Amino acid sequence: MVKVENFDFPDDRWYNKDHSWALPEDEGKKIRVGLDSYGQDLAGKILFIRARREGSSVKQDSSFASIETGKWVGPLKSPVAGKIIEVNTPLRRKPSVINDDPYGEGWIVVIEPSNWESDKANLLQGEPWVEVVTKEMAEKNK
Repeated sequence: MVKVENFDFPDDRWYNKDHSWALPEDEGKKIRVGLDSYGQDLAGKILFIRARREGSSVKQDSSFASIETGKWVGPLKSPVAGKIIEVNTPLRRKPSVINDDPYGEGWIVVIEPSNWESDKANLLQGEPWVEVVTKEMAEKNK
């Protein structure tokens, strides 16, 4: 686990510039996707989420869900391309779980990736991710 300021970034996940995370499961045959701790903090208290339906195809860096907060309404960008095979339906009743537990119960969808090896080349993990997020935080705090 890497900590940057007050935000955690688990080492087993891959991150995109839009603060979505990807956790490979079943040897990369499934990718669990959510919003990282810094992304949910930037968004504010999540009041509503609508994920695309199971069976929907998504492209890397395209919308897989949209959220509404007190500050912002907009899309969440998928870290991987593929087919949504599971949606975390309890989030419909209590979307703030993403704020409370972004890496656990706050996951959003599971995607069957089209090409995980190719997609992860566009994601960051570990020290390279820490450098990006540290720079982003410094820019925000100017």
